[in-house]
Amino acid sequence: MTLRIVFAGTPDFAVPSLRAAAQRNEVVAVYTQPDRPAGRGRELTPSPVKREALLRGIEVVQPENFRPVVSKDALRALKPDLMIVVAYGLILPQSVLDIPTYGCWNVHASLLPRWRGAAPIQRAIEAGDRESGVCLMQMEKGLDTGPVLLSQALEIGADEGGGQLHDRLAALGAQVLADGLGLLRAGVRPQPRPQPDVGVTYAHKLDKAEARLDWSQAAGVLANKVRAFNPWPMAEAIVAGERLRLHGAVALPERHDAVPGTLLRAGRDGLDVACGEGVLRIRVLQREGGKAISSADYLNGRPDLRGA
Repeated sequence: MTLRIVFAGTPDFAVPSLRAAAQRNEVVAVYTQPDRPAGRGRELTPSPVKREALLRGIEVVQPENFRPVVSKDALRALKPDLMIVVAYGLILPQSVLDIPTYGCWNVHASLLPRWRGAAPIQRAIEAGDRESGVCLMQMEKGLDTGPVLLSQALEIGADEGGGQLHDRLAALGAQVLADGLGLLRAGVRPQPRPQPDVGVTYAHKLDKAEARLDWSQAAGVLANKVRAFNPWPMAEAIVAGERLRLHGAVALPERHDAVPGTLLRAGRDGLDVACGEGVLRIRVLQREGGKAISSADYLNGRPDLRGA
């Protein structure tokens, strides 16, 4: 059978899932966040999901929320078999979750119940997790508390950053969603598995202020932050009197007696900075108004640091 689907999503992460939903199904409408100011000119800019929907000729709906009765009536008029929600950015009330025949499915970028919430990809890396994955969840009123229909795990690379893991999980989410839709088209409803009460953690929304590194922390903690916050909000720190954005760094298990934040060495392999425990070697960085460069290129512009 062909499913009538309403898709709700906003950022790049949701685009592969929209493409998967549009295969062998009828996406009757796409809901996405209203256009927001972006760029230096602060011009109103459509979301990545909206751009994809328009390319496919799918009707786009952009309500501020679902509180008005007219918003719910408009959704009901679409007669959806299923609503798929991927990083939409709006809380859906129970009255909306009940409209589609099969309810609402959510593609979530973690192995629930670990990392419920807004930033599961970055929080997994920041915490030093070695594994992540995607869950296809039957939505209910709570925040990412619904039963899991399907899931797929993947290993987090030792040097993998937030942007790289984001792209891999976006593709995996589309694959898991396609599997679920295939079952539903065949008349088989995926079996919901309640989430366990043990192991619940929350992935709080990223804040730009937390990207400022505290050298009193352990080097391993800071290296994870550098990975997690790339490409946003980008870790930054004062190094040798200059504020830098850090794109790539590794932790060295080296003992020292230096004050945290002291530049211990500066060479082609990196800038080695003393931490509360261990040393952080900065390999790729960005100066104010510049682009990402290697530590070797940086030292070409800082002859005062050579041989430090």
